[in-house]
Amino acid sequence: MTIRGPLVAVVDDDESARESLPDLVRELGYSARAFASATEFLAQGDVADTKCLILDVVMPGMSGPELQQQLILRGCDIPIIFITAQTDKSLAPSLIERGAIACLFKPFSEQELRVALVAALPET
Repeated sequence: MTIRGPLVAVVDDDESARESLPDLVRELGYSARAFASATEFLAQGDVADTKCLILDVVMPGMSGPELQQQLILRGCDIPIIFITAQTDKSLAPSLIERGAIACLFKPFSEQELRVALVAALPET
């Protein structure tokens, strides 16, 4: 498999999101890998190669914000785009205040994802 662009990791416990989002990310010109949990992402070994993280907010075990905190503690400065099915719009400002690039509410459009990825990876 040839890497076409920066690696974007998708971490979401929702199987349909794990199947569809990486395909969309690839269509937008990036490489993509999907993970079912925050623990799986941390254990997979190439966290340092991940240039952007698309991260579900609510997951069993370690939540998206908890993974963000773990990455900070490890000194990993990976741009994060949070995604969520929650309807509480006050969630976005608090996540962005904590360092996220964006918070997209499911279902989001291809254009919304494109804008967030360009913000997260401006040099590509």
